[in-house]
Amino acid sequence: MTGTAVEALTEAEARAELARLAAAIAAANAAYHTLDTPEISDAEFDALKRRNAAIEARFPGLKRGDSPSDQVGAPVADGFGKVAHRVRMLSLENAFAAEEVTEFDDRVRKFLGHGGGITYTAEPKIDGLSLSLRYEGGTLVQAATRGDGEVGENVTENARTIGDIPRQVSGAPEVMEVRGEVYMAHADFAALNDRQAAAGEKTFANPRNAAAGSLRQLDAAITASRPLRFFAYAWGELSAPLAPTQMEAIRRLRVLGFQTNPLTVLCDGPEAMLAQYRLIEAQRATLGYDIDGVVYKVNELALQARLGFRSSTPRWAIAHKFPAELAWTELLGIDIQVGRTGALSPVARLKPVTVGGVVVSNATLHNEDYIAGRDSRGEVIRGGKDIRVGDWVQIYRAGDVIPKVADVDLGRRKSDAQPYVFPQVCPECGSPAHREEGDSVRRCTGGLICPAQGVERLKHFVSRGAFDIEGLGAKQVEMFFHDSILPVKTPADIFTLAARDADNPLQKLRNRDGFGEVSAAKLFAAIEARRTIPLDRLIFSLGIRHIGETSSSLLARHYGGWEKFIQAIDAARNFTGAEWDELTAIDGIGAVSARALIDALHPDSSERAEVDRLVQALSIVPVKAAATDSPVAGLTVVFTGTLEKMTRAEAKARAEALGAKVAGSVSAKTDLVVAGPGAGSKAKDAERLGVRLIDEDAWLALIGG
Repeated sequence: MTGTAVEALTEAEARAELARLAAAIAAANAAYHTLDTPEISDAEFDALKRRNAAIEARFPGLKRGDSPSDQVGAPVADGFGKVAHRVRMLSLENAFAAEEVTEFDDRVRKFLGHGGGITYTAEPKIDGLSLSLRYEGGTLVQAATRGDGEVGENVTENARTIGDIPRQVSGAPEVMEVRGEVYMAHADFAALNDRQAAAGEKTFANPRNAAAGSLRQLDAAITASRPLRFFAYAWGELSAPLAPTQMEAIRRLRVLGFQTNPLTVLCDGPEAMLAQYRLIEAQRATLGYDIDGVVYKVNELALQARLGFRSSTPRWAIAHKFPAELAWTELLGIDIQVGRTGALSPVARLKPVTVGGVVVSNATLHNEDYIAGRDSRGEVIRGGKDIRVGDWVQIYRAGDVIPKVADVDLGRRKSDAQPYVFPQVCPECGSPAHREEGDSVRRCTGGLICPAQGVERLKHFVSRGAFDIEGLGAKQVEMFFHDSILPVKTPADIFTLAARDADNPLQKLRNRDGFGEVSAAKLFAAIEARRTIPLDRLIFSLGIRHIGETSSSLLARHYGGWEKFIQAIDAARNFTGAEWDELTAIDGIGAVSARALIDALHPDSSERAEVDRLVQALSIVPVKAAATDSPVAGLTVVFTGTLEKMTRAEAKARAEALGAKVAGSVSAKTDLVVAGPGAGSKAKDAERLGVRLIDEDAWLALIGG
């Protein structure tokens, strides 16, 4: 399945692909971090991780317990003592295009509620081995590799042999962990390999391997004989701050005697960041050491602290990687795949070609506008060149998990090549395929009569984030969907499977290919166990467009039980009234999601009839109120105006953590409105409805700061 577009994967294929990727990434991590003999390029490794992330995004229920998305580095190798990092050594989120750098800046400012510009540092991303140096009282007492981010290898004696690493520093905080990269210069690497070859010993594949292998020697004398260097660029535990900003802290490290990269500069926004990226990229071949990108960091350390961390990466930094390989190949055909929401997705079938070390035979074509040479706003892309079957197209990955078409060679276009005509009917069921105004995707209108949608909906229904029925995966869903004896066309059919099997004495499931008495019994037991299901998982399992796991959780938490939820949907079916206002006021739902819910669950729809049939077979567990004794537990809170002591995102997260419900608009069911400067109509609505209105200071006092 390597190279198969993520959109083309079935759930079973996705599960197998995630297992393959987990093994491949673990092996690559071990080869890179533990054995210092990488077996794949950085671009290939980045592509594996991005492919893994994309599959997890499409199939969130399939995310593995050992997901590479949550891991950093690799475990400590045998032979080294272990060092627990007091402050985790994390990896960085990657960007591969200028747009992603702009998006990074937008995310930072949105999270912080910062309307103006934010300054960033930009520095070369050294291709070496991460190292943390601990100083106590100005003396180097410990050095450790990153390891898995939590625990690294004790390489203290080896680090003391590196000339760029001072053993003593003057004027430093009492406790100071300096972090940076051990590397080897190109000239030193060449000389080392010459010496290795002359001595009949193993030569190194590249400077990074040489640096990592040299630092991680059990005999420090070998490390001392190797020409290792060190750039400092970060820190871990500190007994006192180095400076108020990233840039000033780097200067402080330089004053303390550490080597810092001279290409580190301060940038006032994305344009300056990208200009520095281009400058560093142009100098890349002449630097004398390996780099694989540019790292951007929020300059103000107070803002870094507010932004915080994800599971394995900081929100305040990103690595802008240099481009990976491009390749040209022939477009053999365009296939249309139909998803569970009826979306018609075009996939390019390519003459197999190697891109960044991976054989690619498929690439996404996004939608009909992309094929025609337009973006979602109707603006020209690729110079307006459309894509036709038989064209020679440029494929790129650049770390992207999904191969994409970058360009078309018009000079090689065949004289009889015809513009691609996007289908107006579903290729699976023949129903009209409509494109709503403002939507970039054309969708099949067949609904439940479309076999492609039916199969994909069932696969979603049994996925891990939904009903997660063991033994009923994608392969079994397809088998039962097309079965003439025990057909499963809708979710409700799953819960009649055992009874129908019992009523069929001649062709029992246990006697059929792929099943035996034990496996059939296990499947029936697994189905029976899922008759009891939490409300949020049930809502998510329905596969309603715009309603993902987060939205399902919000709805379940707001309404509590199925009866109240479905009654509210029925009451709001005309998109008016108090119930409609309440539904659209749920923070995180909004009108688009609400309309999708009502369209799918309208009492007169065929889909609703199937949902009602399903619900009759289930015991739905209501959502319990948050177990908290906070003064705002159970209250519905609305924030309006400008909050001065925290951002809206921080306020919402804090309120929900204390058991409150956060709504986006004021209604009769609102308990409390927190109004900052500039509060407008929501504050007036609160006064009109007699809802308690307080300012931010009163809110902080209420929740205890």
